[in-house]
Amino acid sequence: MQRANVDIKGLQIGFGGLKVLDNLSLRVAPSEFLVLLGPSGCGKSTLLNAIAGLIDVRGGEIHIGDRDVTFAEPKDRGIAMVFQSYALYPRMTVRNNMSFGLKVAGTPRDEIARRLNEAAQMLRLTELLDRRPSELSGGQRQRVAIGRALVRHAGVYLFDEPLSNLDAQLRAELRVEIKRLHARLGATMIYVTHDQIEALTLADRIAVMQGGVIQQLDTPKVIYRAPVNRFVASFVGSPAMNFIPGRIARDGNATFIAGESRFSLEGYAFRGAPSEAPAVLGIRPEHVEVTASDDPATVPARVEMVEPMGADSLIWCRLADGTAFSLRHDADAQAQGGDTLPVRFPAETLSLFDAKSGQRL
Repeated sequence: MQRANVDIKGLQIGFGGLKVLDNLSLRVAPSEFLVLLGPSGCGKSTLLNAIAGLIDVRGGEIHIGDRDVTFAEPKDRGIAMVFQSYALYPRMTVRNNMSFGLKVAGTPRDEIARRLNEAAQMLRLTELLDRRPSELSGGQRQRVAIGRALVRHAGVYLFDEPLSNLDAQLRAELRVEIKRLHARLGATMIYVTHDQIEALTLADRIAVMQGGVIQQLDTPKVIYRAPVNRFVASFVGSPAMNFIPGRIARDGNATFIAGESRFSLEGYAFRGAPSEAPAVLGIRPEHVEVTASDDPATVPARVEMVEPMGADSLIWCRLADGTAFSLRHDADAQAQGGDTLPVRFPAETLSLFDAKSGQRL
């Protein structure tokens, strides 16, 4: 199976007077699994459709492999696409749905049979080949849609929110299927989603988008631990990152002050020299530590509510100035509303953002 790279250079797309993508550039390496992540309307599906050749571009270039396909027809781009809706022919069997495109392209019958059987075995569809879509579950239909793309032996596979119509359990199962599929094929895949759990579990790299702009392009680990701005920090992570407004003060070592609470920043990796300024402190719930009350690095927090989550609990608290935040604790936590907990915010787990620009400090 060929594994093509995708190069996008200065892409411009608009509808009427509205600019959706403006001078966007992106490179996807051969065999890479890239996820385009962002809220509705951020331009991620527009970008995917441009790569597929389904919408016109105003400027820039799109290269797949060593070919400029900016103005090529979709059928000539060496891509295969899986849509949000299954887009299966209702009167055709699974076998015919998967092989229809190959028949239209004039692929020899024995080659069609070989590819069909290979994809069916890979996706556990062999026993379903003679059924029609109405006889399948949602997860089975989506596997058929993926199989229809796989038999193409394309250079690049494009996925447009393929799991969004499924329930939570099926989404989790098919995430594993897709990840196994990529590991087995080593194919180049570009995947659009607004679900950050899908992005974190599937991607080699994630491009987080907002307003038609790629805010951050990096590995899931880096995006989760070191978001470049407050938007990325707020969009990635479940439960969401806590944000605490305050200011940075210099008293020997840098300190973050939020009302009466003070947090040491010793060990925080500033991007430049720390300066005294209004800022927003970000910390993920699992990084907040409940520790001994005599620890000088602790601050008191009043418990408002405890949410049991099964394996652990999410405890909602407030600082002395009323700022709310959450922390994750083990399921056996004895905390309850009205309790006071001594908490610590380890500097190495923090994210600090400029209060005005939202950029990471």
